[in-house]
Order: sequence, then structure tokens, then C-alpha cells
Amino acid sequence: MSSPDVTAPSARVRLADASPAIALGPLDGRYRASVAPLVDHLSEAALNRERVHVEVEWLIHLTRHGVVPGAPTLSAAEEQYLRDVVTSFGAAEVAELAEIERVTVHDVKAVEYFLKKRLADAPATLGPDTVLPGASELVHFGCTSEDVNNLSYALMVRGAVQDVWLPAATALTDEVAALAHEHKDQPLLALTHGQPATPTTLGKELAVLTHRLRRQLRRIASDEFLGKINGATGTFGAHVVAVPGANWPIVSRTFVEHLGLTWNPLTTQIESHDWQAELYADVARFNRVLHNLATDVWTYISRGVFIQIPVAGATGSSTMPHKVNPIRFENAEANLELSSALLDTLASTLVTSRLQRDLTDSTTQRNIGPAFGHSLLAIDNVRRGLRALDVDADLLARELDENWEVLGEPVQSAMRAASVAGVTGMENPYERLKELTRGRRLTADDMREFIGGLGLPDDVAARLQALSPASYTGLASELVAYLDH
Repeated sequence: MSSPDVTAPSARVRLADASPAIALGPLDGRYRASVAPLVDHLSEAALNRERVHVEVEWLIHLTRHGVVPGAPTLSAAEEQYLRDVVTSFGAAEVAELAEIERVTVHDVKAVEYFLKKRLADAPATLGPDTVLPGASELVHFGCTSEDVNNLSYALMVRGAVQDVWLPAATALTDEVAALAHEHKDQPLLALTHGQPATPTTLGKELAVLTHRLRRQLRRIASDEFLGKINGATGTFGAHVVAVPGANWPIVSRTFVEHLGLTWNPLTTQIESHDWQAELYADVARFNRVLHNLATDVWTYISRGVFIQIPVAGATGSSTMPHKVNPIRFENAEANLELSSALLDTLASTLVTSRLQRDLTDSTTQRNIGPAFGHSLLAIDNVRRGLRALDVDADLLARELDENWEVLGEPVQSAMRAASVAGVTGMENPYERLKELTRGRRLTADDMREFIGGLGLPDDVAARLQALSPASYTGLASELVAYLDH
């Protein structure tokens, strides 16, 4: 008789039944600490809290401005009671709302019932004379679910960007800028097509990346967050029938602007989400520039330009104890690719909705959190990685001294200028330098001997004779100052 297969899935403990629940994805598991600040903005619980917030503010807006005839006027204490429902929304309320939704099988309707219960319970806190129980039918008045959802998502994304993602991305970019300034005078052999090329400085190359990142951050900081509240197909149909005397477009606009959003007057049942597509494209572009930074730094580490400072107790390789792997930058690359893929999908799908409404955006928008989470995790990894780098200035000096042929460019350019100035014997400068330098390594003596035999004016020859690969960096050092303009 054969023995049972103890490795079969049926023989294992069901991890799905473990308590507390085990996360399916790495953002809520392995990397939770790095992305936790986004939970307050882009989680399902945050969505429900914003829904409660929108419903509360809509009720206050209707009563404060006397939009619906006969509606009660709320006291300051009653308005505060309603807003306290939002500020106190925590784990118990999340569970309560989930229980209501199990009955309604509709998330926004569950929020409506949740809030109506709070109105019914108001006398226990405010006393028997409170008017809140009588305002129950103003909850969700004239609204379709998307009126609440679009505003909630706009508030969520705005909070995630302005309070979490943008500060982290800005801090990272400032740290790269600081490195650029620190190393602005550090000569570096450039590589174009992987081959030795005109020297630059390490600081100038970091400044290029900083400049690119900051340009995207300026775009993101100026992006708009749109919202609408205009009914089932964007016509204010139910509003006008129920309360024909109200100026509903003005009511809608003032409410959306009260929330700090930009009013969209022309929509179907859904707000068109074009602003989301614009924002996500900008964030994805930032991701891709940061990906370029990560791959460049990885390459500099591979070349030895950067030395990684070992972390006490850390293991670089399971078998090769000498290794300090550039894992922060590799982790960032992968997470930036995942984030950009999700953002691309969000941007391309959210701009399309069949006729007046379909539900694809509902599922799609629930992945905004992972899209920003992978980006935030990458930012955190790049920041950690940059802080553990040092520069091997001796290696850079050796690289430059081994590549005197890169001076072929300034020598032939000086010959061209001399020819234009009327100096004879300067014919075919490019071809002559190509013959001298292509496919071979030159020494300092080789280059100086060549320069000495060209017949250049004394001042030009002296300037070229004094040149070395390490000093041939043009205005690279000065260009870093443009980061502060």
C-alpha cells in the first residue's frame, strides 16, 4: 500500500482560514508599513467614509441654504453632530456598514441607511428637541449613487495625492537634487551607447533626472479634481420635478466647490473621469522617469561609480557573502512598472462609459489604491537606496585617465574654429581625429604629441595641452544651479 501524499493541498492547513486574515497581495502584507498612509485615502473603508462625508455635507448644504421648502434649519450643534459621524468613522462603523450592506446588497444605499440611523439616534446626544430625525428624507435627496461616488473618489484621490504621494515624491526629488549639488564638480566619464564619451559630472547627470522629475511634479500639483451632483442622467430631472423653484445648477456648483473640487456641469450619470485619466498619465510619467533614475543608479553601482554602504546584519546573497546587491533599486523598478501598468489601464478605461452609464468604472476605480501603492513603495525604496550610496572618486579618476581619446571632440572643434579664423593646415579635422582615436586607447602623451604637431595658434595649443578628460566637463558644474531657478 502506498503512503499518503502529505504534500497534497488537502493535507495542508487552510491559510485562508487564519485569523487575523492573511493578505493576498504584498502591499497589504510584506510592504504594509511603506504604503499604510494610503489606507486613510484609497481603501474600501476610506471610500465609505468619504461617502458618509459627502452625504453629510449635502444634507447640511440643502438645509443651510433653504433649498427644499419646509426643510428644518440645523443648529451649529446639529451640524457638528453630523460631521462627528465622519470624524469618528472607524473600525466599528466599517463593520456596521458592512452588516447593512449584506442586507441591501448595495454599497451606497447602505451608507444612506447608516446615516439615517444616526439621525434617528440624535436625540440621545442632542436631546428630544433636535430636528435631525425629521430631516431623514433629505439624506441622499435627488442623488443617484454616482453623485456620491464621483465626489467621494475625487476627495479620496485628492487626499492621497496631496497628503501622501506628492510629499513623498517631492522629498525624494529634493534628495536627488541635494546629491546633484553635492557632486556637481565630480568628473564622470559619460557613456553614450555604452561607449566612452564626452565627460560630464555626476552632479549634472543627477540634475538632469531631478529636473525631469520636478517637471512632472509641477504638472501633478496643478491637476484638477472634478465633481458633479446632477442626478441619474445629468439632467437634474428629479430635482426640478421635486423642487422646481430651486436653481439646481447653482446649488450643485456651490456644493462641489464647497468640497474643494472643480464643478463639471456636463455629464451623463457619471462624471466623465477625464481628470483621473490626466492625473494618472502624469503620475505614470513620473514613475517612468524615476524608473530611468533607478536603472541609471543601478548601472552606476555595477560600474563601481557608486559604492553601496553595507547594512549591519544584512545578507546580499544566500551563497556569495561578498555581495551587496542593489535591491532597493531593483525593487523600485518592479513596483514602478506595476504602478504604471495599473495607471495606464485606469487612464485608458475610465474615459469610456457606454451611453449614459455602465459599471466598469466601479471595479476599475477600486484599483486606484494599488496603483498609487506600488508607486509609493518604489519611492520609498529609491530614497532608502540613495541614502546608502557613496562615490568612488578614485575609480572615476582612473576611468577618465584611461580614456584620453574622448578629447578628440574638443581638439577637432578647436581645429574647425581655427580654420574659420584663417589658420592654415586645419583641413579635415574630424577625419584626422577619427584616424587617431577610433578603435584604440590613447595616452596623455599621445594626445599632447598630436596637438603639438597641428600648427595651432600658441594660445589654442596651450589651452588644449592643458586639457585632460577630468577637466573636459564644459559647464556641467554650473548647469546644476538651474535646479534652483
